[in-house]
Amino acid sequence: MSEDFGDIHIELPGSRANKVVPQRKLDYGQKLRKILDEYDTCLIVSITNVGSKQIAEMRKDFRGRARFLFGKNTLIRKVLRDYVKETGKKQLMPLMDNVYGNIGFVFTKENVADLRKEIMARKKQCAAKAGTVAPTDVYIPAGPTGMEPTQTAFFQAMNIPTRINRGQIDIEEEVHIIAAGTKVGASEASLLIKLGIKPFYYGVVVEQIYDKGEVIDACVFDITPQQIANAFYSGVQQISALCFELNYPTIVNVPQSLVRAYKDALALGLELNTYSWDGLDTIKQILENPNAFAAAAGGGGGGAAAAAGGGAAVAAKEPTPEPESSEAQPAGGMFGADEESSDESSD
Repeated sequence: MSEDFGDIHIELPGSRANKVVPQRKLDYGQKLRKILDEYDTCLIVSITNVGSKQIAEMRKDFRGRARFLFGKNTLIRKVLRDYVKETGKKQLMPLMDNVYGNIGFVFTKENVADLRKEIMARKKQCAAKAGTVAPTDVYIPAGPTGMEPTQTAFFQAMNIPTRINRGQIDIEEEVHIIAAGTKVGASEASLLIKLGIKPFYYGVVVEQIYDKGEVIDACVFDITPQQIANAFYSGVQQISALCFELNYPTIVNVPQSLVRAYKDALALGLELNTYSWDGLDTIKQILENPNAFAAAAGGGGGGAAAAAGGGAAVAAKEPTPEPESSEAQPAGGMFGADEESSDESSD
């Protein structure tokens, strides 16, 4: 693009006349278009500190199951933008919004949860490089290093306690040399290379999942069914506690209301001597002689001998609290908890 102002000819930066697009970019655009026509699901992956050889090995291992696509972010956004304009598939716009940083795409038709596990398991042990951010803490173990005594100054400069033993340098105690989240210094990287320590494991990390216009975080696949069930039970318990305190009957707090009503009936029956039923008689016997019931219910070690002797007569007189258990059983069975937990909720 250029402008003419009389004898002055101005050509704006980046606007060359008859601009020729390299063939490799055209080929890349056609390749991405074909992939977008074929696949509706892809994994957005991060390839930080991942070498080209490692990626080539993964392409080979997953051939026929997934297609790996990497390239310049500006070119990918340009192809996606033009593809959306031509086809009208606006559901691809969320995918374009996530094209930033050192990322790539893994298009597949398989189960993304299983494929993610396989990709994340492919890690390669690498040496620490100066200037990179340490993903984990690095410790140098105590013991022989195999280095000559002439290199003790190298350890002294890093405040690492050493000693000379049998013609080599020994580290006296374990040393925390690199903290997670900090940059690796040149001295630390050089020392780890001398010691032959490769502390880091790098691999392709699945960051997000794109599926038919929706982009979700990959950590969602780490949630187990047990965690979902626990969250549901916790929510039901909170709703039940709120309704119970407000004295507002709902289906979730019916067990607690029944238990509280039965407890009130027992308390009233204890005050009125004219009323009696099996469950109330059992409660009265427990209150009159709690030690007898404790001896009959307990039993372990030396207590077993006592239960075999004099405790047998007490156990014979003990009435079976079947009516009470049958009354309280629906509360535990409906709400997934025992009578004691229901009583605690009611209190």
